[in-house]
Amino acid sequence: MSRAALRRIWGLIYRHIALYRTSWPRVLELAYWPTLQLCIWGFTASYFATRLGNHGATAFGLLVGGVLLWEVALRSQMGMTVSFLEEIWSRNLGHVFVSPLRPWELVAALIGTSIVKLVIGFIPAVLLAWLLYAFNLFAMGWPLALFAAHLLVMGWWVSLGIISIILRHGAGAESFAWLLLFGLTPFSAVFYPVSVLPPAVRPVAFALPSSHVFEGMRAVLHDGRVAWDQMAWAAGLNLFWLFAAVLLFMRQFHMARVRGALISIGE
Repeated sequence: MSRAALRRIWGLIYRHIALYRTSWPRVLELAYWPTLQLCIWGFTASYFATRLGNHGATAFGLLVGGVLLWEVALRSQMGMTVSFLEEIWSRNLGHVFVSPLRPWELVAALIGTSIVKLVIGFIPAVLLAWLLYAFNLFAMGWPLALFAAHLLVMGWWVSLGIISIILRHGAGAESFAWLLLFGLTPFSAVFYPVSVLPPAVRPVAFALPSSHVFEGMRAVLHDGRVAWDQMAWAAGLNLFWLFAAVLLFMRQFHMARVRGALISIGE
């Protein structure tokens, strides 16, 4: 990667950092949803823990750990997609591509921005889980890094799919930024094993890397073992869906450029 490419990528990342640096409501919004989810599910899990004894304590760890890890995927996807929408809302997308910025550099900048937003929004929730519930997410040990990496990548390819839909159908499809990954939550086995799902929808769950990540999380919390088969499935599915999402994005970006939609997409 050339220094010029790195400068263009950093320039776009810095633009979004500057937006948040001068706007505390934007920063507050990043931490608001993870914190709210943690409070709702944390208090629910605390209730189960007091009623069910040892089993309740196990359920507490599964629920709170699931909430925090799922926020990695959600914040990764939202951070990337909303950054792209910011360019549309400000009528800046056409200006961006008048510059020498290439499509893959745009994607790299969006990924970098999503990581920054994830850190800002995720750390308060992790600290709050420790302060309110004495739950230490890092007690999972080094497997936590695997879980987070798989969910981070899943958020990226879901975001590329959403951006492709927006490039194809215009700003009217921006609601997918808030709908799509939330719609996959029931199939991701965040709070329960895949085995409780109806047999007809289990193939959908098994096709998502997130279901394998959360099955792996439950294996770690139950008996401290790393389910390497689940991690292998998560890695393979992430590679497959990421490749498909990149192809879709490149095709839709090319079509949008041919139609002139990069300039008129926000109108």
